[in-house]
Amino acid sequence: MTKRVSKTSCAALVSLMALIASCEGMAQDSAALRRALAGPDREVTDFVRDEVRKPVEVLEFLGIGTGMTVLDVYAAGGYYTYILSKAVGPDGLVYAQNTERGLAFREDRQEISQGEALANKIRQGNLSNVRSLVGRVADLDIPAASLDGILLMQTLHDSYNGSPTRSLNLLLELKRFLKPGGVIGITDHVGIAANDNRELHRMQIEQAIDVSERAGFIVQSSDILRNPRDDHSRSIFDPRLARNTDRFLLRLINPD
Repeated sequence: MTKRVSKTSCAALVSLMALIASCEGMAQDSAALRRALAGPDREVTDFVRDEVRKPVEVLEFLGIGTGMTVLDVYAAGGYYTYILSKAVGPDGLVYAQNTERGLAFREDRQEISQGEALANKIRQGNLSNVRSLVGRVADLDIPAASLDGILLMQTLHDSYNGSPTRSLNLLLELKRFLKPGGVIGITDHVGIAANDNRELHRMQIEQAIDVSERAGFIVQSSDILRNPRDDHSRSIFDPRLARNTDRFLLRLINPD
């Protein structure tokens, strides 16, 4: 006897098949990204950061991949700019934003400026899908509602500890660049309420979530960058931490 399949069952099956195909596609993208990050055109001093920063897992959580248009806020020497370039591929676009002051700072682990480091990455990696932008976020010439994703990595504490209102305004400025459903990825160093987090260059997770929700975002979190062995009373630059701090990861979704 032939068994009838309801329309509801068919719809559920189609949805399940689409989810499986999506997961398979993400797995393929992640595998390709891992190969690209191990390539000979990548700066070794960046490669050694991957164990702690887990960039492939971070982009998986954020949902950033092939063909997207993304912004790397305060790209500095381009650690994530390179990664994003490989992740979005030739059909995608990466904006790498810096300020003149930031470009003049010395690049971490290298004896060159951040501006030189970024230029070297773009040239050596043949990152033809990267556009370097110099200026404040508020002054960027990026069309409204044109971005799929934005990275704000390890810098929100600077604006928040200076002024919570300043960090709120930053998120609102970034939000206008996002498409509906676009995301902002935030990582930062975890701070404890009792400590001087401004001096330590840290912030509380609750502060980051609160300011993000006040900016109108739906906030999701991940524990993949957490490190319970971190001493939260130390500055993130303390050599005893070996750069392996406890970090939170947030995914801010634009509902507009």
